Amino acid sequence: MSNAALYVPRKALSGGHEPKPLRYDPAKLPGLSARLIQSHWENNYIGSVKALNMVEARLAAAMADPDFPPLAYGGLKREELHRVGSIVLHEHYFENLGGDGRAGGDVEKALCATYGSFDAWQAEFRRTALSLAGGSGWCVLTYNSYTGELRNQWAWDHMHGAIAGQPLLVLDMYEHAYHMDYGAAAAKYVDAWFANVDWEVVDRRFSDAIRSTPVIPSV
Repeated sequence: MSNAALYVPRKALSGGHEPKPLRYDPAKLPGLSARLIQSHWENNYIGSVKALNMVEARLAAAMADPDFPPLAYGGLKREELHRVGSIVLHEHYFENLGGDGRAGGDVEKALCATYGSFDAWQAEFRRTALSLAGGSGWCVLTYNSYTGELRNQWAWDHMHGAIAGQPLLVLDMYEHAYHMDYGAAAAKYVDAWFANVDWEVVDRRFSDAIRSTPVIPSV
């Protein structure tokens, strides 16, 4: 079967996107309150799902209007990109929570080989994440399908990421992700987040990324 046969098309600009439910009880994440997780999921994540549906409807209407200004269409396309990025990153963020924080599997071995040790990788990931504290953005461990590298990516917003970077582990560093529980103490939030990472999910993402792309550095 060809790869094309596996593609399930979705009609462009049709809206109808639905949020993914949390796969765990948010009250069972130590160090992260149910109130924080539920607010984040409902207001920020679901808010982006609703916004993308609205933007797609406006894009479809604009395409039906031959006189719609290109500059205004560009603004809608920027918002489309912003909302798609928000949904993808939030879904990865929530899915990679719910574990016991103990790393393992092929992804841990790969991180040790890449950074020299797991602790060295974690130190660089933390430094990257805390460089965003007090502002906004995401810290994302990615596998780059073009270069064949594992890399901790700094992302200032939902649209800021390396081309061909597949997210393996996602940490939301916007204040809405931690302020309710930790105020300005972003480092304590990062500690709590690490204690809840589900490394089985991360390892599965890594395995899927490796299987779907050649591990041949190109640059």
